[in-house]
Amino acid sequence: QVQLVESGGGLVQAGGSLRLSCAASGRTFSRPAMGWFRQAPGKEREFVAAISWNGGNTYHADSVKGRFTISRDNAKNTVNLQMNSLKPEDTAVYYCAARTSANAWSVYTKGGHYDSWGQGTQVTVSS
Repeated sequence: QVQLVESGGGLVQAGGSLRLSCAASGRTFSRPAMGWFRQAPGKEREFVAAISWNGGNTYHADSVKGRFTISRDNAKNTVNLQMNSLKPEDTAVYYCAARTSANAWSVYTKGGHYDSWGQGTQVTVSS
């Protein structure tokens, strides 16, 4: 399995930006596909963004498209989520996830596709 640790969450005003990072360790040689999910209080976990292990393919949920950007640095075993133009409805705990068996160009949008999860980082957007 891959161990994941998120960082970069915090409190920001609407319209502001945050950059989340996810540091991976363990079976990183397995070249995992990565994803970000979020869960707001009283709501189900939802997909935010995903990136293939070669970094060449990304996919963003419609709710964040044009505002959030997922990227990765395989040399540093990190995945980032740049979040711009934040809205109060973006408030949630954000989770990083890894799928250790993945094709080079595949992205995965369902939580069940992933086998490792981080502990989450809180993002709060005030109006």
